[in-house]
Amino acid sequence: MNKDAKIYVAGHRGMVGSAIIRELERQGYTHIITRTHSELDLCRQEAVERFFQEEKPEYVFLAAAKVGGIIANQSALADFMYDNMMLEMNVIHEAWKNGCKKLLFLGSSCIYPRLAPQPMPESCLLTGELEKTNEAYALAKISGLKYCEFLNKQYGTDYISVMPTNLYGPNDNYHPTHSHVLPALIRRFHEAKEQGLDTVTCWGDGSPLREFLYVDDLANLCVFLMNHYSGDETVNAGTGKELSIKELTEMVAQVVGYQGKILWDTSKPNGTPRKLLDVSKAEKLGWKYKTELKEGIQLAYNDFLNNPMRAER
Repeated sequence: MNKDAKIYVAGHRGMVGSAIIRELERQGYTHIITRTHSELDLCRQEAVERFFQEEKPEYVFLAAAKVGGIIANQSALADFMYDNMMLEMNVIHEAWKNGCKKLLFLGSSCIYPRLAPQPMPESCLLTGELEKTNEAYALAKISGLKYCEFLNKQYGTDYISVMPTNLYGPNDNYHPTHSHVLPALIRRFHEAKEQGLDTVTCWGDGSPLREFLYVDDLANLCVFLMNHYSGDETVNAGTGKELSIKELTEMVAQVVGYQGKILWDTSKPNGTPRKLLDVSKAEKLGWKYKTELKEGIQLAYNDFLNNPMRAER
């Protein structure tokens, strides 16, 4: 991408999209296009069609998505599938119709089978049953990456996809019931410390193993891939390191400064037992993450403290 290339970042107000904006600006890109949801509803085909006809972006980072944790995914299955499939199909299709040079589609590691080999290589996609707690979201994301692949094969486009592991960092969602595990823990332990609570109860038994990637590292990879990778197969984005949810809760409590006792509610679901990505493909391309987990949690906690609107939503 030339530094003055016309670049559209869909979902620029979200955690991933805002990180991509920061990375593009850091690297000196000067012609970045954005639209808020009120300005452009990506689920409305006519609106997306009009936007692409008027703006003609050369490059697209598709970071817009309807996202949430286990509760949100289980309680709004149809909404998660419809909204994500509509917005991604509209954007990808109009990018193709309007001659976009390259598009990067952002998925999620939940696209891989529940009991996939660990660490999970890109090649294990569609080789087994999905995790039921986020099946609707996963199916939508699989459809998006497959549409990119099929456009490449049928029309010779250069559309690529990236599948990140669990993300966290600035601009995260700290909602008490609709956030992912790490921001939810940050909020829970912060409030417990503020309220002087002796105990904090977490879901499950703490045994699942998870991998976490700081969102600015993902953004760096996305810009790197837009400049250095072409191919139908997706690229995993992660650290290649994992820890148990129990270890994670203890680390978050330490960073936040909560000194009470952590209890576990085993009547609540654990989710997938293990999720570790095989990141050898990205490493062979010449990329590696930079931010270690404890450092990243401290940065995320600082963001939580300095963004009261984020903490309230």
